[in-house]
Amino acid sequence: MSETRFAFGENWASFLNHLDEARIDQACRSLTELLCLDDAAERPLHGQRFLDLGSGSGLFSLAAYRLGADVVSVDFDHHSVACTERLRQRESADPTQWEILQGSALDESLMESLGQFDVVYSWGVLHHTGQMDRAIELAAARVATGGRFAIAIYNDQGGGSRRWLAIKTMYHRLPKAARPVWVALVASWYEFKFALARLAGGRNPLPFADWRKKRTDRGMSPWHDWVDWIGGLPFEVAKPEAIIVPLVAEQFQLINLTTVGNGWGCNEFLFKKVA
Repeated sequence: MSETRFAFGENWASFLNHLDEARIDQACRSLTELLCLDDAAERPLHGQRFLDLGSGSGLFSLAAYRLGADVVSVDFDHHSVACTERLRQRESADPTQWEILQGSALDESLMESLGQFDVVYSWGVLHHTGQMDRAIELAAARVATGGRFAIAIYNDQGGGSRRWLAIKTMYHRLPKAARPVWVALVASWYEFKFALARLAGGRNPLPFADWRKKRTDRGMSPWHDWVDWIGGLPFEVAKPEAIIVPLVAEQFQLINLTTVGNGWGCNEFLFKKVA
Protein backbone atom coordinates (compact mmCIF):
# COMPACT_ATOMS: atom_id res chain seq x y z
CA MET A 1 0.00 0.00 0.00
CA SER A 2 1.46 3.35 -1.03
CA GLU A 3 0.06 5.26 1.95
CA THR A 4 -2.26 4.51 4.84
CA ARG A 5 -3.10 8.06 5.91
CA PHE A 6 -5.23 10.28 3.73
CA ALA A 7 -3.80 13.68 2.74
CA PHE A 8 -6.70 15.66 4.17
CA GLY A 9 -4.79 18.93 3.88
CA GLU A 10 -4.31 18.61 0.11
CA ASN A 11 -8.06 18.14 -0.29
CA TRP A 12 -8.75 21.17 1.90
CA ALA A 13 -6.30 23.32 -0.05
CA SER A 14 -8.34 22.58 -3.16
CA PHE A 15 -11.58 23.34 -1.29
CA LEU A 16 -10.33 26.79 -0.25
CA ASN A 17 -10.18 27.81 -3.90
CA HIS A 18 -14.00 27.66 -3.84
CA LEU A 19 -14.56 29.19 -0.40
CA ASP A 20 -16.72 32.30 -0.50
CA GLU A 21 -18.52 34.48 2.05
CA ALA A 22 -21.74 32.50 1.67
CA ARG A 23 -19.98 29.32 2.81
CA ILE A 24 -18.30 31.16 5.68
CA ASP A 25 -21.63 32.60 6.82
CA GLN A 26 -23.18 29.14 6.68
CA ALA A 27 -20.32 27.71 8.75
CA CYS A 28 -21.02 30.38 11.38
CA ARG A 29 -24.70 29.41 11.42
CA SER A 30 -23.85 25.70 11.57
CA LEU A 31 -21.49 26.22 14.52
CA THR A 32 -24.05 28.38 16.33
CA GLU A 33 -26.66 25.65 15.92
CA LEU A 34 -24.39 22.77 16.91
CA LEU A 35 -23.21 24.53 20.07
CA CYS A 36 -26.76 25.67 20.97
CA LEU A 37 -25.64 29.30 21.07
CA ASP A 38 -27.87 32.37 21.09
CA ASP A 39 -28.39 32.98 17.38
CA ALA A 40 -29.60 36.51 18.12
CA ALA A 41 -26.25 37.51 19.66
CA GLU A 42 -23.76 39.16 17.34
CA ARG A 43 -20.71 37.41 18.85
CA PRO A 44 -22.03 34.59 21.06
CA LEU A 45 -18.54 33.17 21.73
CA HIS A 46 -17.07 36.49 22.86
CA GLY A 47 -14.47 36.00 25.59
CA GLN A 48 -14.46 32.21 25.29
CA ARG A 49 -11.49 29.97 24.48
CA PHE A 50 -12.20 27.67 21.52
CA LEU A 51 -10.06 24.64 20.58
CA ASP A 52 -10.50 23.45 16.99
CA LEU A 53 -8.89 20.03 17.16
CA GLY A 54 -8.23 18.92 13.60
CA SER A 55 -8.85 22.27 11.95
CA GLY A 56 -8.70 20.94 8.37
CA SER A 57 -9.47 23.79 6.00
CA GLY A 58 -9.65 26.22 8.91
CA LEU A 59 -13.25 27.10 8.03
CA PHE A 60 -14.67 26.41 11.48
CA SER A 61 -11.75 28.09 13.22
CA LEU A 62 -12.62 31.12 11.14
CA ALA A 63 -16.29 30.76 12.08
CA ALA A 64 -15.42 30.58 15.78
CA TYR A 65 -13.18 33.64 15.42
CA ARG A 66 -15.97 35.60 13.75
CA LEU A 67 -18.31 34.54 16.55
CA GLY A 68 -15.94 36.20 19.02
CA ALA A 69 -13.82 33.35 20.38
CA ASP A 70 -10.12 33.26 21.13
CA VAL A 71 -9.20 30.33 18.90
CA VAL A 72 -6.48 27.68 19.04
CA SER A 73 -6.34 25.56 15.86
CA VAL A 74 -4.45 22.26 15.89
CA ASP A 75 -3.94 19.81 13.03
CA PHE A 76 -1.60 16.90 12.40
CA ASP A 77 -1.39 17.54 8.64
CA HIS A 78 0.98 20.35 7.67
CA HIS A 79 -1.11 21.14 4.58
CA SER A 80 -4.13 21.63 6.85
CA VAL A 81 -2.07 23.92 9.06
CA ALA A 82 -1.14 25.92 5.95
CA CYS A 83 -4.83 26.10 4.95
CA THR A 84 -5.77 27.43 8.38
CA GLU A 85 -2.94 29.99 8.23
CA ARG A 86 -4.17 31.03 4.79
CA LEU A 87 -7.63 31.75 6.19
CA ARG A 88 -6.19 33.63 9.18
CA GLN A 89 -4.24 35.85 6.78
CA ARG A 90 -7.30 36.31 4.58
CA GLU A 91 -9.25 37.44 7.64
CA SER A 92 -6.37 39.69 8.82
CA ALA A 93 -6.98 38.11 12.21
CA ASP A 94 -4.99 38.99 15.32
CA PRO A 95 -2.56 36.07 15.92
CA THR A 96 -2.93 36.58 19.67
CA GLN A 97 -6.63 35.75 19.27
CA TRP A 98 -6.16 32.95 16.75
CA GLU A 99 -3.21 30.62 17.37
CA ILE A 100 -2.36 27.84 14.92
CA LEU A 101 -0.28 24.77 15.83
CA GLN A 102 0.81 21.59 14.11
CA GLY A 103 0.45 18.53 16.30
CA SER A 104 -1.43 15.36 17.12
CA ALA A 105 -4.55 14.92 19.23
CA LEU A 106 -2.71 11.88 20.64
CA ASP A 107 0.28 13.94 21.85
CA GLU A 108 -0.47 14.05 25.58
CA SER A 109 2.21 16.65 26.35
CA LEU A 110 0.98 18.97 23.63
CA MET A 111 -2.63 18.58 24.68
CA GLU A 112 -1.87 19.33 28.33
CA SER A 113 0.15 22.41 27.32
CA LEU A 114 -2.90 23.94 25.65
CA GLY A 115 -4.75 24.46 28.92
CA GLN A 116 -8.51 24.47 29.38
CA PHE A 117 -11.18 25.65 26.93
CA ASP A 118 -14.76 26.81 27.06
CA VAL A 119 -15.38 24.92 23.81
CA VAL A 120 -13.51 21.92 22.43
CA TYR A 121 -14.65 21.21 18.87
CA SER A 122 -13.56 18.26 16.76
CA TRP A 123 -15.89 17.46 13.88
CA GLY A 124 -15.13 14.26 11.96
CA VAL A 125 -11.51 14.08 13.14
CA LEU A 126 -10.87 11.82 16.10
CA HIS A 127 -11.93 8.66 14.23
CA HIS A 128 -9.02 9.33 11.84
CA THR A 129 -6.28 9.26 14.50
CA GLY A 130 -5.91 5.47 14.66
CA GLN A 131 -6.66 5.55 18.42
CA MET A 132 -10.13 7.06 18.57
CA ASP A 133 -10.98 6.27 22.20
CA ARG A 134 -7.69 7.71 23.46
CA ALA A 135 -8.10 10.79 21.27
CA ILE A 136 -11.59 11.41 22.68
CA GLU A 137 -10.25 10.99 26.21
CA LEU A 138 -7.44 13.51 25.69
CA ALA A 139 -9.74 15.99 23.93
CA ALA A 140 -12.36 15.76 26.70
CA ALA A 141 -9.68 16.54 29.29
CA ARG A 142 -9.22 19.97 27.68
CA VAL A 143 -12.81 21.03 28.47
CA ALA A 144 -13.18 23.41 31.40
CA THR A 145 -15.94 22.85 33.96
CA GLY A 146 -19.13 24.23 32.45
CA GLY A 147 -17.60 24.09 28.98
CA ARG A 148 -18.88 22.40 25.83
CA PHE A 149 -17.42 19.39 24.01
CA ALA A 150 -18.62 19.02 20.41
CA ILE A 151 -17.53 16.00 18.37
CA ALA A 152 -18.73 14.12 15.31
CA ILE A 153 -17.85 10.44 14.95
CA TYR A 154 -18.52 7.96 12.13
CA ASN A 155 -21.55 5.80 12.76
CA ASP A 156 -20.98 2.06 13.18
CA GLN A 157 -23.02 0.31 10.46
CA GLY A 158 -21.60 -3.14 11.09
CA GLY A 159 -21.10 -4.78 7.68
CA GLY A 160 -21.65 -1.48 5.90
CA SER A 161 -18.71 0.06 7.74
CA ARG A 162 -16.50 -2.89 6.79
CA ARG A 163 -17.44 -2.35 3.13
CA TRP A 164 -16.50 1.31 3.39
CA LEU A 165 -13.17 0.32 4.92
CA ALA A 166 -12.53 -1.85 1.85
CA ILE A 167 -13.41 1.07 -0.45
CA LYS A 168 -11.06 3.38 1.45
CA THR A 169 -8.29 0.78 1.42
CA MET A 170 -8.61 0.42 -2.35
CA TYR A 171 -8.24 4.20 -2.73
CA HIS A 172 -4.84 4.04 -1.04
CA ARG A 173 -3.70 1.04 -3.07
CA LEU A 174 -4.21 2.95 -6.31
CA PRO A 175 -1.60 5.24 -7.88
CA LYS A 176 -2.23 8.85 -6.94
CA ALA A 177 -3.27 9.77 -10.49
CA ALA A 178 -5.98 7.08 -10.48
CA ARG A 179 -7.54 8.05 -7.17
CA PRO A 180 -9.87 10.78 -8.55
CA VAL A 181 -11.21 8.18 -11.00
CA TRP A 182 -11.95 5.81 -8.11
CA VAL A 183 -13.71 8.63 -6.22
CA ALA A 184 -15.76 9.45 -9.31
CA LEU A 185 -16.74 5.79 -9.80
CA VAL A 186 -17.74 5.20 -6.19
CA ALA A 187 -19.52 8.55 -5.86
CA SER A 188 -21.37 8.01 -9.16
CA TRP A 189 -22.60 4.59 -8.03
CA TYR A 190 -23.93 5.98 -4.75
CA GLU A 191 -25.37 9.10 -6.38
CA PHE A 192 -27.20 6.74 -8.80
CA LYS A 193 -28.62 4.80 -5.85
CA PHE A 194 -29.66 8.06 -4.18
CA ALA A 195 -31.37 9.14 -7.41
CA LEU A 196 -33.36 5.90 -7.53
CA ALA A 197 -34.38 6.39 -3.90
CA ARG A 198 -35.53 9.95 -4.62
CA LEU A 199 -37.47 8.76 -7.66
CA ALA A 200 -39.12 5.98 -5.66
CA GLY A 201 -40.15 8.56 -3.10
CA GLY A 202 -41.80 10.75 -5.73
CA ARG A 203 -39.04 13.36 -5.70
CA ASN A 204 -36.90 14.84 -8.44
CA PRO A 205 -34.15 12.24 -8.98
CA LEU A 206 -31.50 14.85 -9.86
CA PRO A 207 -28.97 15.49 -7.05
CA PHE A 208 -28.80 19.29 -7.15
CA ALA A 209 -31.14 19.91 -4.21
CA ASP A 210 -29.13 17.51 -2.04
CA TRP A 211 -25.89 19.15 -3.16
CA ARG A 212 -27.25 22.57 -2.22
CA LYS A 213 -28.22 21.13 1.16
CA LYS A 214 -24.64 19.86 1.60
CA ARG A 215 -23.37 23.38 1.01
CA THR A 216 -25.86 24.89 3.45
CA ASP A 217 -25.19 22.15 6.04
CA ARG A 218 -21.54 22.88 6.85
CA GLY A 219 -20.38 25.03 3.95
CA MET A 220 -18.79 22.03 2.20
CA SER A 221 -18.74 21.16 -1.49
CA PRO A 222 -20.06 17.74 -2.63
CA TRP A 223 -16.88 16.77 -4.51
CA HIS A 224 -14.45 17.58 -1.69
CA ASP A 225 -16.74 15.85 0.77
CA TRP A 226 -16.72 12.68 -1.39
CA VAL A 227 -12.91 12.78 -1.66
CA ASP A 228 -12.60 13.18 2.11
CA TRP A 229 -15.04 10.33 2.77
CA ILE A 230 -13.68 7.82 0.25
CA GLY A 231 -10.01 8.47 1.02
CA GLY A 232 -10.20 8.98 4.76
CA LEU A 233 -7.88 6.62 6.63
CA PRO A 234 -7.33 5.72 9.45
CA PHE A 235 -11.02 4.89 9.87
CA GLU A 236 -12.87 3.94 13.06
CA VAL A 237 -16.58 3.87 13.84
CA ALA A 238 -18.79 3.82 16.93
CA LYS A 239 -22.41 3.43 17.90
CA PRO A 240 -23.76 6.48 19.78
CA GLU A 241 -23.82 4.69 23.13
CA ALA A 242 -20.12 3.83 22.79
CA ILE A 243 -19.39 7.57 22.78
CA ILE A 244 -21.99 8.71 25.30
CA VAL A 245 -21.54 6.19 28.15
CA PRO A 246 -17.79 6.73 28.79
CA LEU A 247 -18.15 10.53 28.70
CA VAL A 248 -21.13 10.54 31.05
CA ALA A 249 -18.99 8.50 33.44
CA GLU A 250 -16.43 11.32 33.28
CA GLN A 251 -18.97 13.95 34.39
CA PHE A 252 -20.17 15.08 30.98
CA GLN A 253 -23.84 15.70 30.27
CA LEU A 254 -25.21 15.09 26.77
CA ILE A 255 -27.14 18.21 25.72
CA ASN A 256 -27.49 17.74 21.97
CA LEU A 257 -27.40 14.69 19.70
CA THR A 258 -27.96 14.26 15.97
CA THR A 259 -27.60 10.77 14.55
CA VAL A 260 -27.68 9.31 11.06
CA GLY A 261 -29.83 6.41 12.27
CA ASN A 262 -28.67 3.22 10.57
CA GLY A 263 -26.98 5.15 7.78
CA TRP A 264 -23.42 6.17 7.05
CA GLY A 265 -21.84 9.45 8.04
CA CYS A 266 -21.20 11.18 11.34
CA ASN A 267 -23.24 11.27 14.52
CA GLU A 268 -22.93 14.69 16.17
CA PHE A 269 -22.60 15.01 19.94
CA LEU A 270 -22.61 18.06 22.20
CA PHE A 271 -21.68 17.55 25.84
CA LYS A 272 -21.38 19.91 28.78
CA LYS A 273 -18.79 19.26 31.47
CA VAL A 274 -20.66 19.46 34.74
CA ALA A 275 -17.85 18.78 37.23
